[in-house]
Amino acid sequence: MKENYVIEMLDITKRFGNILANDHINIRLQKGHILALCGENGAGKSTIMSILFGLYEPDEGVIKKDGEIVKISNPNDATRLNIGMVHQHFKLVDTFTVLQNIILGEETLKEYKGNLNIFKKAFNFLNKRIFKLIDYKTAREEVEKIINQYDLNVDLDKKIKDISVEMQQKVEIIKMLYRHNDILIFDEPTAVLTEQEIHDFLNILRNLKKEGKSIIFISHKLNEVFEVSDEITVIRKGKYIDTLSAKDTSKEEISALMVGREVDVFKKKTKKVPLGEVLRVEHLIVVDPNSKKKIVNDVSFNVRKGEIVTLAGIDGNGQQEVVYGITGMKKVHNGAITLNNKDISNFSIRERIKAGISHIPEDRHKHGLVLDYSIYENSVLDRYYERQFSKHLFLKDKAIKEYGDNLINKYDIRSSGDGNTIVRSMSGGNQQKIIVGREIERNQDLLIAVQPTRGLDIGAIEVIHELLLKQREENKAILLVSLELDQVLSLSDRILVMYEGEIVGEFDPNKVNKETLGLYMSGAKKDQVNAIKENEHE
Repeated sequence: MKENYVIEMLDITKRFGNILANDHINIRLQKGHILALCGENGAGKSTIMSILFGLYEPDEGVIKKDGEIVKISNPNDATRLNIGMVHQHFKLVDTFTVLQNIILGEETLKEYKGNLNIFKKAFNFLNKRIFKLIDYKTAREEVEKIINQYDLNVDLDKKIKDISVEMQQKVEIIKMLYRHNDILIFDEPTAVLTEQEIHDFLNILRNLKKEGKSIIFISHKLNEVFEVSDEITVIRKGKYIDTLSAKDTSKEEISALMVGREVDVFKKKTKKVPLGEVLRVEHLIVVDPNSKKKIVNDVSFNVRKGEIVTLAGIDGNGQQEVVYGITGMKKVHNGAITLNNKDISNFSIRERIKAGISHIPEDRHKHGLVLDYSIYENSVLDRYYERQFSKHLFLKDKAIKEYGDNLINKYDIRSSGDGNTIVRSMSGGNQQKIIVGREIERNQDLLIAVQPTRGLDIGAIEVIHELLLKQREENKAILLVSLELDQVLSLSDRILVMYEGEIVGEFDPNKVNKETLGLYMSGAKKDQVNAIKENEHE
């Protein structure tokens, strides 16, 4: 039986200067199916989807919709063909409401009749007493129908800056549905979501498929790929490798096709006895300046040389604020922070870095990189003032280039050019590699790694895990913050679970399972923990 392809991208080739981003790639999407597009960071996935959405034009090849050749020169062409895309980094206006963002560029207008004398004075050409205004009432009614149909609950009157990442993603999906798109492209849609949010998102995909939508889903996370996909297309280094039925393949086979070799992400750690204490946090309290609520409430723990201690918890339960307190990014209300027996509680951020802290932040754009700087400039972002890289306020360009090139080679940082490439133009995974490489190469006593593999492909995740374990073997103290329970159990020597700003449990990864951790992370065990604490006080 001949497949019913709604989209065919045949022999698509795209060059950026001397870089061949897509080399005769073939993508075929069947009507009403979910096609997963998998490949390493920099393999060309986002590029070829940007071609389908009209952000780039191909140098070679053709695109067919429903068997007919079409030309897509810009996103307006894609929209006319009912093709929509949710980008990895959302395209929303922070200061607009949810409703305004959804209808932006597709506004329904109504006729307004009234006194327009003020307009007549300003505009001589305006001689009719009719003025067009946005019909928000009709737009709201249509959007609410979509929300109810697909169970995409959002507050239409809230501003984008005031809603969660998960809600912002729902807004992007509603935007596509409002434009009557039936071919939906999702570029790394779960990279910034928690486990529960990922579960909810996959249910949204299933509902969209039931409604007859055809979906292309870019993801590095093979668990979710196999949960919802009908077919999986793999590309590697810009070339088409294969398309397989999800039910007839395995995660191991797809991993090997993506990377070109067998991958073992969760290697067993060697047994190791920790040495002296590097970090001690005592009775830490962080208060929200607006609500005055305690975001972190009386948290105490330590990290020793040669061990990985993980703060595990659902986003928003205080892990990030603990890190902010340790690194100096947020003011601490009470408590003490000691690094190598030195109280650093009142140190500036730079003083804490000099004292021995490296930090891989959660938000690479906000806290990890200057997006309009080059790879070279970002590689020395927090140490440009050191004698190695500057003299009398002048940067040593040659030294920075040599250092940056070493980072690029050692950590396999891929871009469309050399170290002068502007970081904004790079894939999220390769941006992350710059930060990871930069912070590890600083050779500090304490490495704080917050979601270090977020947005990375399976081969890069394997490399990051190996790097963290190598740091452990070299007797570095590592504080890891992660939502990925497989990662937590694989890498940790001790696991501290946080819920509502408190540590509610400490676990040996060899003696606990994901289900138990999940119960503590969700707060289901909090009453039990509090009862134990009360008994200890008695």
